[in-house]
Amino acid sequence: MRVAILGCGYVGIELGRQLREAGHEPIGVRRSADGTAAIEDAGFEAVRADVTDADDLTKVPDADAVVFAASSGGRDAAAARRVYVEGLRTAIDAFGERDNSPEQFIYTSSTGVYGDHGGDWVDEETELEPTTAKTEVLVEAERVARERAAEHGMAGRVVRFAGLYGPDRYRLERYITGSVVEGYLNMIHRDDAAGVVRFALEETDEPVLLAVDDEPVSRPAFADWLADACGVEPPEKETRAERLDADDLSEAARRRLTTSKRCSNHLLRSLGYEFAYPTFREGYADAVEAYRAESS
Repeated sequence: MRVAILGCGYVGIELGRQLREAGHEPIGVRRSADGTAAIEDAGFEAVRADVTDADDLTKVPDADAVVFAASSGGRDAAAARRVYVEGLRTAIDAFGERDNSPEQFIYTSSTGVYGDHGGDWVDEETELEPTTAKTEVLVEAERVARERAAEHGMAGRVVRFAGLYGPDRYRLERYITGSVVEGYLNMIHRDDAAGVVRFALEETDEPVLLAVDDEPVSRPAFADWLADACGVEPPEKETRAERLDADDLSEAARRRLTTSKRCSNHLLRSLGYEFAYPTFREGYADAVEAYRAESS
């Protein structure tokens, strides 16, 4: 299977590695020379193109499946709309109008589409309740991915990532220094985020999959575990109200504090996906070992 990975960055490069090892033919697409060099260093084909530009996408060979994993760079809702809605629509049309159009088109979304559920569980069937302009864009992008792809005869599907972590993104200092605020963390290691997309391509036709590990955990419990594992004192704790009173919070940080939920991977598990890192304990083991080695 030839798979074009549009916006082949942090998760996309790992996805390409896994697809190549499974005997598939991944093609990573990035708009910068550094980006394509990183793809080539990972051992698979790279194409330099802007994934939101229809003319640029003509450089990408025909594929059996397309994964849209582009990032808006963490910017505002307008930037997110240009990439996740307008760019996504452009990419779907560019591939869907080909004589040899893909069978599958997968869009990687975020658990931010759920909004606040007061710490209750959510899954693929939970109604989406975006709480910010940016998460409203993500919900619209999911609709575009599924409906516009179908108009071209492609199976449009969505994989919703929980909070990504892994090599270069462990952020240990964030949790073991300063203070920690109450609320839940829903996480998935980079390797499993890529693994879920690969699983979606190979093993299931579910229209939506929630990519999250086995154990959503409260921030204070996670911080205390991490501090103990690293051999340092546990961090201070703050209530949500105390932290919200501060005047140094970005919109994204304020949203994280006011939206609480626990994401279930029951469907993913029931379909047979096996996690490389079932919980944060396995996922952070290498980072903890490296921290302790540097501190000794």
